[in-house]
Amino acid sequence: MEISVVIPTLNEVHAVGNAIRRTRQLGVCEIVVVDGGSTDQTLHGAAAADRVLCSAVGRATQQNMGAACSGGEVLLFLHADCWLESGSFEAIRSALADGRCVGGCFRQRIDAAGFRYRLVEWGNAWRVRFCKWAYGDQGIFVRRNVFERVGGFPDVGFMEDLFLMKRLKREGRFGLVDGPRIHISARRWKRTGVTLQTLRNGILISLAQCGVPPDR
Repeated sequence: MEISVVIPTLNEVHAVGNAIRRTRQLGVCEIVVVDGGSTDQTLHGAAAADRVLCSAVGRATQQNMGAACSGGEVLLFLHADCWLESGSFEAIRSALADGRCVGGCFRQRIDAAGFRYRLVEWGNAWRVRFCKWAYGDQGIFVRRNVFERVGGFPDVGFMEDLFLMKRLKREGRFGLVDGPRIHISARRWKRTGVTLQTLRNGILISLAQCGVPPDR
């Protein structure tokens, strides 16, 4: 299975080069960076990608463009501040060897010390395992034909990952790769606070489940 890695960016000059370099180390793949209008040197930092595209800002728009302009049988959506451990491509192919599996994501390792972060990792893994809701920073991968069949990411301002999960749940199994893991920067939790960020995420999910439009 050929894998295309789509990396959406917006002012990620300090992260995108590392994401591309580490992704290359995983094995043969196509890397497509889609920038949403960065005002720093992100485009220069992304020069090692196979393709660098520019689009309107918005992860849904950017990731859909990257998917449409790539050629792999499997699409892996990777945030610029994340990187995957060795063996991740083999884990993807192993998961998709089951024809009933349409996609999956990885168990996280937040790059920060502390029991609070381990709890967040456990909770996010539990959410995927039992609710089948994956966030974009968990490295969502999906068969291209299924992604195209469900219409890709819905055109929403945010939480596009959650709404994609709703579409994929009707198509087949969605798996959680326990190992290797995806490493994610702790910057969001450090900026907002672990408790506040987790509470915020939970409220947003609850509102979405109640039918409140993401833009509202």
